[in-house]
Amino acid sequence: MVDPKNAVIVIPTYNEALNVERLVKEIRRHVPEISILFVDDNSPDGTADIIKELQKEDERIFLLERQRKEGLGRAYIAGFRVALEKGFDYIFEMDADFSHDPKELLNFLKEMQQHDLVIGSRYIKGVNVINWPLKRLLLSYFANLYTRIITGVPIADCTGGYKCFRKEVLQAIDFDRIKSNGYAFQIELNVKAWEKGFKIKEIPIIFVDRVYGESKLSKKIMWEAVFLVWKLRFLSLIKKL
Repeated sequence: MVDPKNAVIVIPTYNEALNVERLVKEIRRHVPEISILFVDDNSPDGTADIIKELQKEDERIFLLERQRKEGLGRAYIAGFRVALEKGFDYIFEMDADFSHDPKELLNFLKEMQQHDLVIGSRYIKGVNVINWPLKRLLLSYFANLYTRIITGVPIADCTGGYKCFRKEVLQAIDFDRIKSNGYAFQIELNVKAWEKGFKIKEIPIIFVDRVYGESKLSKKIMWEAVFLVWKLRFLSLIKKL
């Protein structure tokens, strides 16, 4: 297993005041040494204030405050830049709403010894999603099937947001060329990593829908993903990814 002290979890937040303290406690219970970088988009519910209080007792908690909500992709890219500047070797993505179980962090760290990108997959072993309505589950499942068919990427869960990168993967991606958010952002990162020849591994996770707060999913995010896969396929064909 790689040293957790060399890893950081990037967690975007917007109105996650009910979750952040509980999440930190749960992360610390499983991986005490790992760093946590919250990227808050000026949450009106005081999320950032809670994080600042947590920082007083935990020097491995970092906070990047942004002036406005610009979407998940922009938040992650901002977080990635900070994580790379701070010299972390392994950089996680994780949701703030407990849909991603912190106990899986150790499994990611074990796999990172031999891989460049490890993805927590809801679909690598059956369908492991809890509390989603059937309509959303089918939408997600077939969106991933659609992505594999169009792009050719051999990833069962290309839209999932629980993953870990070696720093070299993120350093090889031109963040200035990424304009996508949401599902599309996850697809774009995976396709670019695969096209650049990095070693990718999926590990099974159980995804549990949020209990507190509101989902950020919208029709705009879904349609963005639909069109992005064709763009990525075209760029791949002309060797411009």
